Amino acid sequence: MLFEGKPPPGDRDLMERALTSEARHDHERRAGAGVFSIGESACHRSKPHVLRYWESQFRFLNPAKNRSGNRVYQRREIELIMLVKHLLYTEKYTIEGARQRIEHFRRTGELKPSAHEALNTEMLRDLKVELQQLMRLLNGSSRCTA
Repeated sequence: MLFEGKPPPGDRDLMERALTSEARHDHERRAGAGVFSIGESACHRSKPHVLRYWESQFRFLNPAKNRSGNRVYQRREIELIMLVKHLLYTEKYTIEGARQRIEHFRRTGELKPSAHEALNTEMLRDLKVELQQLMRLLNGSSRCTA
């Protein structure tokens, strides 16, 4: 541990940066292995109960679990989750329709490119929402005009 006891008031920022650095190092170590927790993945905006439901409806969504029983996702699984999210929320498919569309992608060899494109699209959409929220905070208003 970097700090023992309570740090002096001026060192609070230094402690937060050090802890963030430790967390970043841990994340980089796991990311090098291609494994992400739900909080580290692009899926963090999806509620856990929704992901569990999707796992029950789409048999290809079957993330491994760590020793603690928490789901850990590989990049491929994250892309597939984002493809499901894109089909359901953006393209407005039903669960069955999304299943059929994904099966079509699988048969035609378009699954990997489609999943990768869905990941990029959903990440950009999430980034846009976060930027709009940041603009509202910076403007001090409850509505964003941009």
